[in-house]
Amino acid sequence: MTPFILALAAGAVIGLALGALGGGGSVLAVPALIYLLGFSPVEATTASLAVVTLTSAAALAAHARDGQVRWRTGLLFAAAGLGPAVLGGALAARIPAAVLTGGFAVVAALAAGSLLRTAPPAAAAPSGPGRAAAAGAGLGAVTGVLGVGGGFLAVPALVGVVGVRMRAATATSLLVITVNSLAALATRAGKVPGLDWGVVAPFAGAAVLGAWDGKRLAARASAAGLQRAFALVLLAVAAFMLLDAAL
Repeated sequence: MTPFILALAAGAVIGLALGALGGGGSVLAVPALIYLLGFSPVEATTASLAVVTLTSAAALAAHARDGQVRWRTGLLFAAAGLGPAVLGGALAARIPAAVLTGGFAVVAALAAGSLLRTAPPAAAAPSGPGRAAAAGAGLGAVTGVLGVGGGFLAVPALVGVVGVRMRAATATSLLVITVNSLAALATRAGKVPGLDWGVVAPFAGAAVLGAWDGKRLAARASAAGLQRAFALVLLAVAAFMLLDAAL
């Protein structure tokens, strides 16, 4: 199978997961780019940022039409993560490949644990700006270093720390992810020579189209069943990447 066809297939699956679950789908982008398409960890995390930015922006537009995005809250949360996202993006190229792979595996396992929760996080009373800023900064750092959107982290933070209701948090997290991913991608621009955009572009395009199909799938299928199935896939990916990093 050619890299172009593999990129289309992998992008479609990742977009489908992101659209159906509202987060977590982008965690599969990095291992797909490394193990299916032969990217190095640094190249994969950079390419993943491009995929995450485009896919999240497309999904954000759909949620904005439904009036679910809390723009002020999302922009304030994202602003706290801009600096860490830029710093993380600059540091990623200096991190050893094995450390980057191992760190990503840990994040994938955390994403799986978040998806295996039997109940969504309860909405908290709005917190002070300090806690919200700390949560936003942590998410920005993860986005910058590992090239993941972090929807599985953003949604619980927006609900449990900022006090946004679950449906609005899912939509607003896409705004946070888009801003942080774009900032980290801009930092890495030109620092990863030889990135194969002939593979990244169809990967991203298929992910955007898959996200729309995923949104329709979510309306028909059991959300709990989808989350459990995807969580098991993430756990398998995390175990494989930890083993690969250790060898």
